[in-house]
Amino acid sequence: MFETDRRGFMRCLAWAGTGVVWTVSGGVLSSCALGKGLLSAGDFHFVQISDTHIGFDKEANPDTLGTARAAIARVNALPVQPELVLHTGDLTHSQKAAEFDTVAGVLQELHAPALFTVPGEHDVFDDDGKLYLSHFGRGTLGDGWRSFDSHGVHFVGLINVMAFKNGGAGALGEAQLAWLEKDLAPLSDSTPVVVYTHIPLWAVYPEWGWVTRDGERALGFLRRFGSVTVLNGHIHQVLQKVEGNVTFHTAYSTAYPQPAPGTAPGPGPLKFPASELRTHLGLRELTFRANDGALAIVDSKLG
Repeated sequence: MFETDRRGFMRCLAWAGTGVVWTVSGGVLSSCALGKGLLSAGDFHFVQISDTHIGFDKEANPDTLGTARAAIARVNALPVQPELVLHTGDLTHSQKAAEFDTVAGVLQELHAPALFTVPGEHDVFDDDGKLYLSHFGRGTLGDGWRSFDSHGVHFVGLINVMAFKNGGAGALGEAQLAWLEKDLAPLSDSTPVVVYTHIPLWAVYPEWGWVTRDGERALGFLRRFGSVTVLNGHIHQVLQKVEGNVTFHTAYSTAYPQPAPGTAPGPGPLKFPASELRTHLGLRELTFRANDGALAIVDSKLG
């Protein structure tokens, strides 16, 4: 393990997805190569998948159902089964009832005992999330937000896509922010917190709408905690950022990649030869270490 300077941090970014463990402790990001013996007794293991886009069938990936199933098979084949799976949105591509039925069915193939989801903008733009909530909204509040506790970790699922079609960026809204402040208030500062949402809470690239306009207000409620991890989808690639004790991790899609910020006229599916596609798709494993309370993160590719 080592504390990274800026050059080291950028070097580690290049490794992400090829078998690197990211460990966050006290706001310090450090890394080591993935090896045997990563997990020990009492460690809490969970997985993030994102942006399955079931229903998308264009040239960038004509078989998103197949790549989603490949990701699920990878999860089911892990030597230590995760205790829960987080899906960070865009379950469907065109928000059709049949797409929701399909993705709900395929997610039932996961062996993990619990699944928690948030919607992406593709899941809500036609009906303000009614179909999404009918399939995945059980136990949630408002537009689908929720919190729960597992193994001493407080999880918060935030919804920041309901106003996307009007402004082309994420937004949480007053009602959800008031709920979040109240939800976090009873927790001690030492409680590890994991936030999962679709659009980044930090300003990845505002020119493309890769930002949540009122995300800073949510972060204001979170900064008192000693360890906060924010997981999101939407941009279909792995980026990391550290601000004090808050770390941000964007995720691969299981459907198709998108360009790096500012490297194209705008966001959208990138096309690769079929033989290369799965090297640009992936999933994320996360483990809270029982011995020191640190969070280890591994981003792995499907191919």
